[in-house]
Amino acid sequence: MGGIKLEHISQHFGEQMALRDVSLTVNDGEFFSLLGPSGCGKSTLLNIIGGFLDPTKGMVYIGDRNVTSLPPYQRKTGMVFQSYALFPHLTVFDNVAYGLKVQKRKKAEMKQRVMESLSLVQLESYANRMPHQLSGGQQQRVAIARALAIQPSVLLLDEPLSNLDAKLRKNMQTELRNIQRNVGITTILVTHDQEEALSLSDRIGILGEGRIQQIGTPLEVYRQPNNRFVAEFIGQVNLFEAEYDEANSTLIVPHLIQSNGQHVQLKTTARKEKGENLKYLLMLRPERITVSSKREDAHPNHVTGVLAEVNYIGHSLRLVVRLDRGGIIVHASDAAFPKLPKVGETIHINWQPEDVVFLDSKVHT
Repeated sequence: MGGIKLEHISQHFGEQMALRDVSLTVNDGEFFSLLGPSGCGKSTLLNIIGGFLDPTKGMVYIGDRNVTSLPPYQRKTGMVFQSYALFPHLTVFDNVAYGLKVQKRKKAEMKQRVMESLSLVQLESYANRMPHQLSGGQQQRVAIARALAIQPSVLLLDEPLSNLDAKLRKNMQTELRNIQRNVGITTILVTHDQEEALSLSDRIGILGEGRIQQIGTPLEVYRQPNNRFVAEFIGQVNLFEAEYDEANSTLIVPHLIQSNGQHVQLKTTARKEKGENLKYLLMLRPERITVSSKREDAHPNHVTGVLAEVNYIGHSLRLVVRLDRGGIIVHASDAAFPKLPKVGETIHINWQPEDVVFLDSKVHT
């Protein structure tokens, strides 16, 4: 097996800069996801790792080898494409055996490798079927088996689950993670699906505007995002541009005004330098907000507003609480409401000081 190291990768397409000085290390046996919006450079970076695209600048290492100038077949990488790219005229067995035939493996070894790979994806009994006789999930598993049959050092996955329906996609996420753990192979998954990356990955690299915005565990990138881009891309978020009110030793949010004419005030446990003419960007996740039946003035952070939106999604509700100026998004458990609240109702919300997270460093005005 082997880890991956990228050093100062940049990629130009004419005047367009797709990747800007990207450096990262993926550990041996790690499941690493590249997450970002469409057009941010995820697939470009994956193709550079796989050898399908030469970087404009930078170096690619797999294990201890510099593979920057090597073609794909000399890199010991297995690739699974979004479209699966199965050969429609070949059986499942022959599809999985294709890479081994290119490597000119002996028939006995080839048969053993193919059946071992099909066993990993639980399709041994499907060896003689044609691709059109398989479901989308089965075709996806054949593509994974084909990639694993050549015993690569690295498995590269380019949005392999995006063509599946929601339920099958969930099932395949579990299967994919189990296969990766059983084989112990270094894996890079490219996806724009935040939940997929959070549930599958040991670590995640957030790509935006051709740059790595943050690398961390799913918990780190969700709870402690580096900047506004990461906070807004991963899940939903309330962002507050706040100023320090020295007279009351608190942070006020000028763009949020309650019905009593008071600005929303934020109390937080995080320590930041305080002083006049300082502004801060803070984050509050909607699910960290509690809904109560009455105003809790004793609570350090409390706001009263009116429901502007109520969206029921089964296990939870997405609420938009409108103030006299501005609003706050709330995700509340379905169990918190014996009956659904209605638009126009008055609602009381509060949150803990430790749930208010500073994003950007202070800005002097």
